[in-house]
Amino acid sequence: MTRKSVDSYEQALEVLFRRINYERVHGDRYSERDFKLDRMRQLLSLLGNPQIGVPTVHIAGTKGKGSTAVLVAEILRAAGYRVGLFTSPHIDAFEERMQVNRLPPTQREMVELVNAILPPLEEMDRSPGDVAPTYFELATALAWLHFRRQQADFVVLETGLGGRLDATNVCVPDVTVITNISRDHMHLLGGTLKQIAAEKAGIIKPKIPCISGATAPEAHAVIERVCRQQQSPLYCFERDIQVRSDVSSISDSGVPADRSIDVATPFRAHQKLPITLAGDHQSVNAALAVAVADTLTQSGRNVSAAAINKGLSGVKWPLRMEVVKRQPTVIVDAAHNWASMAALLDALDAGFASEQKTLIFATTQDKDVQGMLRLAAPRFNTLIFTQYLNNPRALPIDELLRRWQSISLAPAHTANDPASAWGLAAHLSGPRDLVCATGSFFIAAEMREVILDRRPEAAVDFGASSPLQSPQV
Repeated sequence: MTRKSVDSYEQALEVLFRRINYERVHGDRYSERDFKLDRMRQLLSLLGNPQIGVPTVHIAGTKGKGSTAVLVAEILRAAGYRVGLFTSPHIDAFEERMQVNRLPPTQREMVELVNAILPPLEEMDRSPGDVAPTYFELATALAWLHFRRQQADFVVLETGLGGRLDATNVCVPDVTVITNISRDHMHLLGGTLKQIAAEKAGIIKPKIPCISGATAPEAHAVIERVCRQQQSPLYCFERDIQVRSDVSSISDSGVPADRSIDVATPFRAHQKLPITLAGDHQSVNAALAVAVADTLTQSGRNVSAAAINKGLSGVKWPLRMEVVKRQPTVIVDAAHNWASMAALLDALDAGFASEQKTLIFATTQDKDVQGMLRLAAPRFNTLIFTQYLNNPRALPIDELLRRWQSISLAPAHTANDPASAWGLAAHLSGPRDLVCATGSFFIAAEMREVILDRRPEAAVDFGASSPLQSPQV
């Protein structure tokens, strides 16, 4: 039974964490019937519909949606708006998901928000049928309540999963955005790009402009068809939105130097916009964000060219090719499918100089493990397989190693946990080498914590499960 009220931050989190959380459930254990927008609408209605009347940018996509969301939020903030940003999952603390002008709720505010949501939550829990809200639905509702209380001028929403049935899809957006689309969550969204695009296109609303970064012909065709049916203006990357990036130069430390892009949208042309996030794919995400700003300006909002420039220059986004250490250069990245892995690898090759490269890899049980490893392994001199600790969806190390051995005879190191993996990588790497930890948002987050907060010497017995020589793959 839900408490009548909570008195502490820890109790507030307990209310959330004991709900069904599909971020921590293996994909085979849930299906489309577990996602019901009626449940979300009822919850928000009981809270007074805090989402109504707040100008919103709604963003879906397979990859790039989180980066695009923060780029849009920073541009709007630079334009003088008070901006709520909803993203997932979090890295360190739950409240990171719902920031207003970069600031999450305080612990006291979290207690107040959860207490406000308890009465409608109890009412729904007592109702017959499958109406008990999930963890993500509660997170979304709390975010809307927080944004309303903080008097946000704009809200930027990143979908959690899919689009059509996502809990965020009860907003009334000013602009919708669909970033690049590739195969992911196929058990729920479908096995083809056409099916996945149809789920993402579920966020498109009647007569509301849509910005699309989907370039695959089958995905583009679906989005174009839905926009035509909804009478929604569609602005597509490459056709209506163009970006030209300078050639990335590499500094003496082996890290890309500052670079800029030129962006043309149907409404304005922009020269020499700063890009602070590494990788050519981030140039595309930035172009989509600029197109959002120009579309809002066209509809009467005030987002100047100067605000776009200022907003892009201030963007920092953890786990997106984030350099967390130098000598050796250590990068953590949330790549978790074939397409995002390909973008990461291309960016590493183009922008980072190194003598030797080490891959620390862990992933989730329902991901295309062999596909990602076939792509990544040949680009690294040393492989270290591990598993993250704070989510039960982690693929066990022995299963990860078995899948690797099904596609390659090359040896690989194993490490029982992220701290051990970092200790081994630090032991094997020189100051001019590169270490990249990737394969999942969760391993990137845990490696980031280990590398920033712990001394590598504390981590491990290097020889416990390591081959005699680093693999050359």
